[in-house]
Amino acid sequence: MRSGTNLPRVGGYNQAVVLDAIRTKGPVSRVELGPLTGLTNQTVSNVVRRLLDEGLIAESGRAPSSGGKRRTLLVPRADGAYALGVHLDPDAAVIALVDLAGSVLLSRRLALPRPSVPGEVVDKVARAALRLPERAAIDRGRLLGLGIASPGPIDTEAGTVVDPPNFDGWTCVPLLDMFAKATGMPVAMDNDATAAAIGERWIGGKERAGGFLFLYMGAGIGAGIMLNGQTLRGDSGNAGEIGHAQIEAGGRLCDCGSNGCLGPNCNPAALVDDLFTLHGRAAARRIGLSGGPEAVRADWKLLRRAVRAGDPAACDVVRLAGRRMGQAVRGAVALLDVSRVVLGGEALVGVEHVLSEEIDAAVNNTSVTRALGRVTVERSLIGETAGAVGAASLVLHGRYAPGWRMLTETRE
Repeated sequence: MRSGTNLPRVGGYNQAVVLDAIRTKGPVSRVELGPLTGLTNQTVSNVVRRLLDEGLIAESGRAPSSGGKRRTLLVPRADGAYALGVHLDPDAAVIALVDLAGSVLLSRRLALPRPSVPGEVVDKVARAALRLPERAAIDRGRLLGLGIASPGPIDTEAGTVVDPPNFDGWTCVPLLDMFAKATGMPVAMDNDATAAAIGERWIGGKERAGGFLFLYMGAGIGAGIMLNGQTLRGDSGNAGEIGHAQIEAGGRLCDCGSNGCLGPNCNPAALVDDLFTLHGRAAARRIGLSGGPEAVRADWKLLRRAVRAGDPAACDVVRLAGRRMGQAVRGAVALLDVSRVVLGGEALVGVEHVLSEEIDAAVNNTSVTRALGRVTVERSLIGETAGAVGAASLVLHGRYAPGWRMLTETRE
């Protein structure tokens, strides 16, 4: 059963609505905010005054005259708030300090041993994260907290990662509480693909104001889903596990027990293996691949470089992956009825153009809604730090983006 609400919560919700309108439509005037938000002019005036007093927005010039008094324009203040973001991958952690506008002020990459011990990882990453605000010399009073982007599945209620792939021994690890104790800050956590989608929504402003499917590729493949500007998480908080979409029978064995899933057939390790299998060792030597399990990251970097150079064998295996991804994305687009697919994540950098061509063909050539318009396939606006920026955006979006949770959750 949904809870009721009260006037203080409505006030906070209205403040988030106005700030979101300024972020996504700005620069805008007070008069324009009324129709954009559905609020009365008096309510807009009161909310804008609070946002100015809190240092979250600023007055920035005036609109061109339309015959009367020129209207003062409002814009977000980048230094109005900050958040730290941590993206955990099996072999590395990426940490970013992000401002209210979504700009990365400082970032750092930390190598992690494999196998890794959760407590040691949290201690190492927390200490590194806390150094970034000091180096950036920001106002610590405006640092809202720390966001964690972790491979799923996760238990959102308990704040634990359940049994993430490639994290040996990480079973039901209470990462949320561990990072809260290690940093002394409020902490938010979500799976990496959903965090990346939230980051894309937060940073993209008007370009990402509607719905989209964010296809994320790191050590594995996942998806984040935004519908009508809101995050779709599902009943258990694990919506978007597109890596378990069935693409072909008889493929590589997946953690879930199936051998037809997208993830194990399209991750970086699989593509390196495909090159050896389909094109032989001569092609692998030409590109410089070693093929060892400890060299996947280095091999994938070399393979992507070969794609950019036009190597036919490298392009062939990436196109094969694109066709496989296209099968899964086509089904997701048909189910969700989104008009945009966004490709992002560190592992996709440099090969998005090849993958996007194959995914575009899959979702548009046989789309059931193609008569109504094309589904656009675009690169992420964030770039390779999508996971870490998305993690920081969990904090900023959770605090300042309007959503029904603001009206029903109890805030301590």
